[in-house]
Amino acid sequence: MAKELVIVESPAKARTLTRILGKHFNVKSSLGHVRDLPPNRLGVDVKNGFAPKYVILKEKRKVVKELKEAAEKAAVVYLATDPDREGEAISWHLIKAVELKTIPVHRVVFHEITEEAIKEAFHQPRQIDMNLVNAQQARRILDRLVGYKISPLLWRKVKSRLSAGRVQSVALRMIAEREREIENFVPQEYWTIEVELAKIAALDDKVSSFKAKLAGLKDGERKLEIHRQEEAEQIASQLRVANYFVAKVSKKRISRHPTSPFTTSTLQQEAWRKLHFTAQRTMKIAQQLYEGLSVGEEGVTGLITYMRTDSTKVAESAIKETRAYIRGKYGAGFLPPRPRLFVKKAKGAQEAHEAIRPTKVSREPNLIKPYLTPDQAKLYELIWKRMVASQMADALFDTTTIEIEAKEPLEGRSYILKATGSIPHFLGFLILYSEGKDEVESEEEGKAPLPALAKGDELRFLDLFPEQHFTQPPPRYNEATLVKALEEKGIGRPSTYAPIISTLRERGYVERKEGRFHPLELGLVVNDLLVGHFSEIVNIDFTARMEEQLDEIARGEENWVGVIGEFYTPFDEMLQKATIQIPKVKVADETTNEICPQCGRAMVIRMGRYGKFIACSGYPKCKMTKPLNIK
Repeated sequence: MAKELVIVESPAKARTLTRILGKHFNVKSSLGHVRDLPPNRLGVDVKNGFAPKYVILKEKRKVVKELKEAAEKAAVVYLATDPDREGEAISWHLIKAVELKTIPVHRVVFHEITEEAIKEAFHQPRQIDMNLVNAQQARRILDRLVGYKISPLLWRKVKSRLSAGRVQSVALRMIAEREREIENFVPQEYWTIEVELAKIAALDDKVSSFKAKLAGLKDGERKLEIHRQEEAEQIASQLRVANYFVAKVSKKRISRHPTSPFTTSTLQQEAWRKLHFTAQRTMKIAQQLYEGLSVGEEGVTGLITYMRTDSTKVAESAIKETRAYIRGKYGAGFLPPRPRLFVKKAKGAQEAHEAIRPTKVSREPNLIKPYLTPDQAKLYELIWKRMVASQMADALFDTTTIEIEAKEPLEGRSYILKATGSIPHFLGFLILYSEGKDEVESEEEGKAPLPALAKGDELRFLDLFPEQHFTQPPPRYNEATLVKALEEKGIGRPSTYAPIISTLRERGYVERKEGRFHPLELGLVVNDLLVGHFSEIVNIDFTARMEEQLDEIARGEENWVGVIGEFYTPFDEMLQKATIQIPKVKVADETTNEICPQCGRAMVIRMGRYGKFIACSGYPKCKMTKPLNIK
């Protein structure tokens, strides 16, 4: 009896499906894409509807041959590639490459690799969705046109082996412009004043003392801004002799809601904040958790749902399971009255219709940790905690704000100071998980509690703390903030964030120092050239609109050839002008502290065909080179 052939992308996924589907299925891996545009030429006929000229990748010819042989023996073929545009395109390319013309072919889609999800998917197969395929084709062709048209221009005008990507160039522009903001930033001096006070009736100042911050003048005629030390000292002298009393006490209970389960973007951000994983490392580990790992008696199974998604929606069955777990583990008090529904999607949210979550909440991180690598265990725990916390009760805080009047006795001037305190009333979801924060954000709940005070209470002056500050430039991007900015601006999609960042580093356009992205001279030169001559192509709004058009193609609302044509005509005109107008640019090699062991000259960092490397500055007389390890 002929077996049914199932084709997936990776060997790990194949092993997991083999265990689930059983002996009647022959599960094979394509090892990713088997067809693509040719590596050594444009491969797009711009004069005839931008028709792509796909070729079977040289390294995949043996794989395609094996898949053909397996298909000849099969009764039916199931294409079980990933549930997004790229996965749809891989399935379509497999049909063409393996020449599946006479055998029944079905597309199966699942967002988690569990027995229940797999069997349901195989009971509800469908045909290839050509709208999704065409959206992916359009993206690939657009990227090829930009890359193969602009990159050679960079080789001639700047340096060999450079690249210009349609989306990567916008990310480079963001990093470069942030650097120039920092360079051009002029710090402004300002001062703050805090006063340490205690209730006069208190027996122990150490217990009852607290600090209040100067907020302004009581009359409120103008905002109190202190820009010079002289001003700060004058106000401080008045506050030292002032009479203090409580003018107003405000108390309220505030609630803090848990965040939604992870999307690709938020997973990459949080993995950087809490684990210091790069976007690329995060996605590699998440892929392993999704495709399946051996977990004791369970065998090989998928541990999380599909990791490329921009949806925050969660299946009803998963919500029920999570709420049951919370009730059993923490008690009914940690459950909100109704399930939380996170239906808000990111701009342009697309195919993957669930957030990233564990496939079984009962698989607690500590139970499966022995079967995972340290990195897998850390990322799984992050995903598990985020999902469980998302269905837990709000955290409640009791906050007190005290407004204090300080009356200076000589001139009669009155100042207003404020103090805020907070104590947790009920931890709720915070007993399990708290979202990490970027440095520009603050936690209001972290304030210390205040002593019991009432309106009219007189206060004793204890000490005063004037402090000089300077306004700060915007911080350089790190992995988390760059991914967040790309998503907010609609640049790229979940599957593109990690490749964008890695490409910028590999090409020598940016480097990461102390977790921050710094543009290198080469990156600044390339960015200035692109912004000067291809301003529309590397325009943030234009690129975001292009993403929207790709989404419209995926929904069948736009024709992919028309979208590319609309892009290509003005692009080609810009290219022709740039070829004439751009002068040759000399980019200096990066210096190092190393000395060439062969000739004694300084070693420098250069860009080669396969990325950056260290070479002797005496080239071509001295050809000493060594690899550069990029961390």
